[in-house]
Amino acid sequence: MNAAIPSPAVEPHQLAAAQRRTIRTLVAAQAVGAIGITIGIATASLLARDISGSEDQAGLAQTFQVLGAALASYLLARLMSRRGRRVGLVAGYVLGAGGAVLAVVAGVVGSMPLLLLGAALLGSTTAANNGARYAATDLAPAAHRARSLSTVVWATTIGAVAGPNLTGPAGSLARGLGIPALTGPFALGSLGMLGAAVIIAVFLRPDPLLLARRAAGAAPVPPTGTSWGRVVRAVRDRPVLGSAVVGLAAAHAVMVSVMVMTPLHMEHGGAELRVIGIVISVHVLGMFAFAPLVGLAADRSGRATTLGVGAVVLAVSLVLCAASPEGSSWQIFAGLFLLGLGWSFATVSASTLIADHAPLDVRADVQGAADLVMGVTAAAAGGLAGVVVGTWGYSTLAWVAAALVLALVVAAFGAAGERDRLAE
Repeated sequence: MNAAIPSPAVEPHQLAAAQRRTIRTLVAAQAVGAIGITIGIATASLLARDISGSEDQAGLAQTFQVLGAALASYLLARLMSRRGRRVGLVAGYVLGAGGAVLAVVAGVVGSMPLLLLGAALLGSTTAANNGARYAATDLAPAAHRARSLSTVVWATTIGAVAGPNLTGPAGSLARGLGIPALTGPFALGSLGMLGAAVIIAVFLRPDPLLLARRAAGAAPVPPTGTSWGRVVRAVRDRPVLGSAVVGLAAAHAVMVSVMVMTPLHMEHGGAELRVIGIVISVHVLGMFAFAPLVGLAADRSGRATTLGVGAVVLAVSLVLCAASPEGSSWQIFAGLFLLGLGWSFATVSASTLIADHAPLDVRADVQGAADLVMGVTAAAAGGLAGVVVGTWGYSTLAWVAAALVLALVVAAFGAAGERDRLAE
């Protein structure tokens, strides 16, 4: 057997240049691809209700999208472990575009199963965007990981805020094309996802994960054993990873469960689709626009402290949502904004904890498993949200979601004291 030929050394200035190129590429892809994710948020539950004829099933489209994102996160992470970030991200965006097209067809033919399949595939774009935030940390110095991650999260603001505001024009376009108005946002969204795929395929070179492994002298592929087995060993050896996963899952479940039912709550009070889209835009603004400040706080004050702040902000948001009347109100505007901001604090800090402590050779596996758990938890919460709102109302949903905030507090305490024990 021939001896392996060692890879040439990677100079620090080469790593720095590659990191800058990676961030620029990921920012551009997030800005374009985010349109594909968020443009359908304000209409997905309404389309599911119209097709199914039941408000109890209104949350199923978003639930399947979240569930699809969970499964895709794990599968794309396995692909990234073998082939690098570029291949995995492109695959996610292309699959998501296909899902958006299926959602349009489902609206035309009135098929709920087809809509749910399309929503599940659409989740692949969410998984790709989640993977992009981790890709930003592959070459980042430990002291700047949160800022690198949060810069890519922030870039989502550009497309994400524009997306819901395109709901009205997309509906008009759909009517002009002779398709249901609620399918228009998905048609436009598919174009954004394909654009993101092109940007990643052309410009994400060198691949940040593969370059990081080469620079560290790590194996080009993960060590032997199943992907899940490697994840379990990493969490067992580094318990802080478990705290980070709990924080991710709890914050995402709170955000998804309340967010997916908000359009229905507003429509019950006579709010127009345009106003609903604005509220979702405000929510998305809270999720992404302040991410750089959150990342700076996580780098300077510690991941655990930032995670705890996220718990407090989410608690306040739920109180406001519980107090909001049906239709449009200042409480729903403020509550949805803070719901997004609290999610940002929790997600940036917990994601950075995973990047800090997951060993490099299995980092993508751990990240994919974390997003899988996050997605499954949120999917379950989103599915139950429809039942809770249909039976007891939106206010009760907000109070039930508040119980999950306690898990964030537990996660923050679990992560305390781990700031200086970083996995290089």
